[in-house]
Amino acid sequence: MEDTYMKFEHLRGSVVAMITPFREDGSVNFDALTQLLERQIAAGTDGILALGTTGEYSTMTHEEDAAVVAHTIRVVDGRVPVVVGSGSNCTATQIEKSIQYQEMGADALLLISPYYNKANPEGMYRHFAETADKVRVPCILYNVPGRTGCSIPVSVVERLAKHPNIAGIKEASGDMSYAMKIARCVGPDFALYSGNDDITVPIMSIGGSGVISVYANVMPAMCHQIVADYLGDNQTRAVANHLRYLELMNDLFLEVNPIPVKTAMNLMGLQAGPMRLPLCEMGQANAATLRAAMEEAGLL
Repeated sequence: MEDTYMKFEHLRGSVVAMITPFREDGSVNFDALTQLLERQIAAGTDGILALGTTGEYSTMTHEEDAAVVAHTIRVVDGRVPVVVGSGSNCTATQIEKSIQYQEMGADALLLISPYYNKANPEGMYRHFAETADKVRVPCILYNVPGRTGCSIPVSVVERLAKHPNIAGIKEASGDMSYAMKIARCVGPDFALYSGNDDITVPIMSIGGSGVISVYANVMPAMCHQIVADYLGDNQTRAVANHLRYLELMNDLFLEVNPIPVKTAMNLMGLQAGPMRLPLCEMGQANAATLRAAMEEAGLL
């Protein structure tokens, strides 16, 4: 497992938050998932996230979750790191799923703050720390208050950043002031990843290591290039491309994720399939706006 940890520890780049493709009957489309994973790797994606918010894990059974993880790890076959979302608002469930996915071969785990029941700062700290204590692969915190109704307090992130098995945070609040406070924790053992495509470059400008991206489902090569350019020696091109595709990045959130990105992928013929209720097809006006942005980006 030490080799697995080292494989993820220095990950910098574009990590795609994979959709889960469904068939029209609602079942997981594993054939399409294989094709989508191969498309990502061929485009230079630096890492794969399975069972994130974009993957609709909240409407899937535990058995389906495990099947998607097993399939993803098998298809990727060590070519890039695989991060798996194992978070829950029940710490015991989070620990159970984290151990399960670790044993299946996950390279890292994404742990969400406890939605609905929330927690005070000490409970929040224990929710993450006790999970990280129980596994050997690195854990990434996931701060997304728009989904969970609670933000991980900066003081809690600062405590958790010192944990030897907590490797970073996916920061998806969209609050740059918060992100800058978190950036003080960045170092060789703690990474900051943008969880919002529209501020990937600003996050990298304060020491971020890249993005865990929805947009990368649609334009994986460009998402990889923007991050690689900024972290490399062509920040001017990175900023230009980021601004060029900013409208599309924003339009992928015209409705709750992953409705727009699945709509976009289906328009591109990528077999994303439908969503599961309570998510449903995109409204006509928003779909037309998204389509126009895709045409402007040269995707249709």
